[in-house]
Amino acid sequence: METQPPVGGSLLTGAERMEEYLPLLEGKKVSLVVNQTSMVGNTHLVDTLLALGIRIQTIFSPEHGFRGEADAGQKIADSRDPETGIQLISLYGAKHKPAPEDLKGTDLLIFDIQDVGVRFYTYISTLHFVMEAGAEHHLPVMVLDRPNPNGHYVDGPMLDTAYRSFVAMDPVPVVYGLTIGEYARMVNGEGWLAGGEKCDLTVIPCLNYTHQTAYELPVKPSPNLPNMRAIYLYPSTCFFEGTTVSEGRGTSQQFQVYGHPDFKGGDHVFLPQAKPGAMNPKHKGQLCYGYDLTKLDPDSIRAEKKINLHYLVDFYREFPDKDKFFLPSNYIDKLAGGTALREQILAGRTADEIRASWQKDLEAYKAVRKKYLLYPES
Repeated sequence: METQPPVGGSLLTGAERMEEYLPLLEGKKVSLVVNQTSMVGNTHLVDTLLALGIRIQTIFSPEHGFRGEADAGQKIADSRDPETGIQLISLYGAKHKPAPEDLKGTDLLIFDIQDVGVRFYTYISTLHFVMEAGAEHHLPVMVLDRPNPNGHYVDGPMLDTAYRSFVAMDPVPVVYGLTIGEYARMVNGEGWLAGGEKCDLTVIPCLNYTHQTAYELPVKPSPNLPNMRAIYLYPSTCFFEGTTVSEGRGTSQQFQVYGHPDFKGGDHVFLPQAKPGAMNPKHKGQLCYGYDLTKLDPDSIRAEKKINLHYLVDFYREFPDKDKFFLPSNYIDKLAGGTALREQILAGRTADEIRASWQKDLEAYKAVRKKYLLYPES
């Protein structure tokens, strides 16, 4: 079930449009996939629904946990929410998909998490597996939609499905230009769930939103995306996660600075240290020399409407020990969704040449994307 929402007036998230979904919850036991961003105004969705007498069976939590405080990649154990006593089941620990026993007593799964519109941000992978569990166990899935701060453009290499992983689940580009609700529609409609199954999907759309709407996130979506500048830079600077270069974890300028202890150029020096959300950052306790992007105006970054490959390509060219630039694990291939980006950089291709190699795939993707849009492009 989807409806094309009208535009005109204050922006409302799906979670705030309670008149649209509360009637669908009557008499049902619901399980929620939520984190710290799942707010209805100033109140968490869990507390909002409990106050209205909705029966919550289980809370499922994604990467960073229910409260959004865990390190990136940190495995999270099951527990109970101390505030409500509801069972908390981690989908970023021993498993990524709800198990049959986790779903006992559940009539409906509700997904409400703020996304940032980048393929390697793992909340869309959690959504994929929740939808898969819904399809397998004949449970309806409801997505309470939220704006995508990077939803105003499409860019980056497409996933080569031979390189599918939890940071690259579905054949989309790095920046896919869809809200989380539109993304769910695409996963369902294109048959990307296991066995080509489809789940019984309902999307509660945002109101008064277009893909050109600038949306300032009211809650930090994860510990290392502290502000809108970081969110807009993330599609470009996260590629440094696949290299020996620090992307600013362990500072207060995550994804807004980058550097390395052995680098000889740049305009900035920073010191990664253990911090909540990054207890063991790359080059902890070592001065890193590199570049500072914190003077960039967030609106100007947003207006570029593209991944800036110059940060990565130019740093590689200036780096003193190129054989050690990419991590031995070739994690860059997971982030990029294949080997092409790494091989192009090693071969000395320019940022413009690499970008040109994406265009045919991006045009094909945009034609598919168009089928699943709930909101105007402008």
